Amino acid sequence: MRRQIAANDVLKAVLESLDDSKAEDIISIDIAGKSALADHMVVATGRSQRHVGAIADHLSRDLAEAGCRVGSVEGMPHCDWVLIDAGDVIVHVFRPEVRTFYNLEKMWSADPPKATTQRTVPEAVEV
Repeated sequence: MRRQIAANDVLKAVLESLDDSKAEDIISIDIAGKSALADHMVVATGRSQRHVGAIADHLSRDLAEAGCRVGSVEGMPHCDWVLIDAGDVIVHVFRPEVRTFYNLEKMWSADPPKATTQRTVPEAVEV
């Protein structure tokens, strides 16, 4: 039976693997409480399609060796954007142009809008 690995340990393994693979512009975003999908999202860039594919392969291998659960890996045939589901950590590896286009960091690091507690009711208009 495989032991459960804490989200922070998975995140550490992901960041080390990405660094070893020479991924660029690595950003970790805490999404706990923003999404039920995971606790962390990591976004990184590869220099080319070949580099993106190599980063994803290396990461999948490193996570498996560390005893982490690796779910699905999407996007490997084209290697423009590869998504690796590592349970509590979701990893996106992009080519530079694709990363700029989707800009996930901006979307996920934005604070959620604050809920208003005061409701405004339109005044009655006499006819």
